[in-house]
Amino acid sequence: MSTAFALKARVVNGIDIAAFADTVAKIKENAELAKFNFRATNKWLGGAKNRTTIKEFTGALAEQRDGVQAFIADNGEHPVLLGYDEAPNPVEWLLHALVGCMTTAMVYHAAARGIAIEAVDSQIEGDLDLRGFLGVAGNVRKGFDAIRVLMRVKTAADPETIKSLSTMSPVFDVVSRALPLSVNIETY
Repeated sequence: MSTAFALKARVVNGIDIAAFADTVAKIKENAELAKFNFRATNKWLGGAKNRTTIKEFTGALAEQRDGVQAFIADNGEHPVLLGYDEAPNPVEWLLHALVGCMTTAMVYHAAARGIAIEAVDSQIEGDLDLRGFLGVAGNVRKGFDAIRVLMRVKTAADPETIKSLSTMSPVFDVVSRALPLSVNIETY
């Protein structure tokens, strides 16, 4: 077997299987390696616009992304929601995070199982009733009432297997289940 073939055989769906297996083995040996803390800061820029800066995070027992340029993500609102359509709004970013994480989880877990995926394209939509956010109907939820994801996956694997792999997403877990969330406010 040629070296080029051996190297290529170790990569499935663009994922280095040996590195993936090594990571899993190390985490099994030391659970502390699996604990991550992701952080972001946000600053209101006026009106409907605010900006989130994402840079360092802690994981694998070390600070990560130290000394690199931060990622910047702006939030805005469409004019129908009294903004200037300068950026996606936060619930649109949530849809982006959800479908992106579901795709990544599916591709990684498929690779770990030797399942080749040739292509993935998705559609995601969520229903939101503004009466909850506006406080004009106490029985209406402030957030999404429902989210629907349609993923089209080119693979030989069966749809149920692929679906189960997509739901291994951390963002899917956060969105589909309740979790403790604390909010502290300091005024100045």
